[in-house]
Amino acid sequence: MKTYRKWLAKGTCRALGLLRREDGQGTTEYAILVGVLVVIAILAITVFRPKLQELWNAIAEGINGL
Repeated sequence: MKTYRKWLAKGTCRALGLLRREDGQGTTEYAILVGVLVVIAILAITVFRPKLQELWNAIAEGINGL
């Protein structure tokens, strides 16, 4: 029975140690930042789509005029 308790205590200590680690915190923060930037880019493209289409058409006409 004592062996089981020691094993359980050791496992609990290891689990708590893993929960306290902060190694992946920076990676998570960068992932959240990239996600927010992607959402902002999608919103900007959606909102400015008519202007972007006009710009694209002007560029295409300029290239075709060469």
